[in-house]
Amino acid sequence: MLRRTTTVAGLDSPGTLAELLDHHDYLTDDGLATAAFLAVRMGRPLFLEGEAGVGKTELAKTLSAILGAPLIRLQCYEGLDAAQALYDWDFARQLLHLKAAEATGATDARALEGEIYDRRFLIARPLLKAVETQPSVLLVDEIDRADDEFEAFLLEVLSDFTISIPELGTIRAESPPVVVVTSNRTREVHDALKRRCIYHWLEHPDFDREVAILLRRLPGCAERLAAEVAGAAARLRAAGLVKPPGVAETLDWARALTTLGAVRLDPELAAVTLGAVLKYREDQDAVRTQGLRTLLGAAPGSTGGPTPGSTAGSTADPAPGGTRHA
Repeated sequence: MLRRTTTVAGLDSPGTLAELLDHHDYLTDDGLATAAFLAVRMGRPLFLEGEAGVGKTELAKTLSAILGAPLIRLQCYEGLDAAQALYDWDFARQLLHLKAAEATGATDARALEGEIYDRRFLIARPLLKAVETQPSVLLVDEIDRADDEFEAFLLEVLSDFTISIPELGTIRAESPPVVVVTSNRTREVHDALKRRCIYHWLEHPDFDREVAILLRRLPGCAERLAAEVAGAAARLRAAGLVKPPGVAETLDWARALTTLGAVRLDPELAAVTLGAVLKYREDQDAVRTQGLRTLLGAAPGSTGGPTPGSTAGSTADPAPGGTRHA
């Protein structure tokens, strides 16, 4: 598959970006391509919301590949604070330096203090790395898992990409990194942060796009199998499960079935490979209770694709977001 990089200035239209995303195996639609294009060209963070597995994180990775810029990832979690996101001092190396200076007979306390707070002893965390690295793509992943206080701090950093370090001074980005912020919407993110960003909601792909993703990412997958897996995934997403499968799980399922030599999906194969697509026991039990044949649309002689009145390809918004998963 063709791989090429470009610059921010080289992205002259959403169509150009969509073409580049396609070259990197990320299949998108006009809505997502336009939102990403505007974020990159306007220097605004791109805020992506949607269920897990629809391609939010993968878009940041693909933009990194397109721009030839390193991806710097800040994985959010409960309790994350500014120090863990910005920088920290390497106390062990500072102590070793002091001991070495003591061994050589150094006695100038002021000079020693200046030495131990030198840049070489500073450990750059993701936000500082993004400010110092030109160009770069900063991925703030799952911001909804962080606390409200961190959200307010992040808003301050994203406003001017300036970081003040008392011992060293102010570090300012020569040009802002491309920023992608993702949320699985486990909680509502404050409006102040969203207003700073270009916002886009990603849905699961429709049936045709999901089949195209499977065939693109799994060249050994039979077309009939790809269609049946995509149709089954759409039905599973409409079945009220605890964790509906994302495209990552659909790919895993199709990969597992292909590894077993399958060229179509049937209830027997589905039963023994459910662990590739459903990761909760309750969901697996619910599917088995409702009947694999019904949920998978795998009646004898059927293709497994969407049927009239089925939910395949219609559970998402009519203009779903693009998706790529490894």
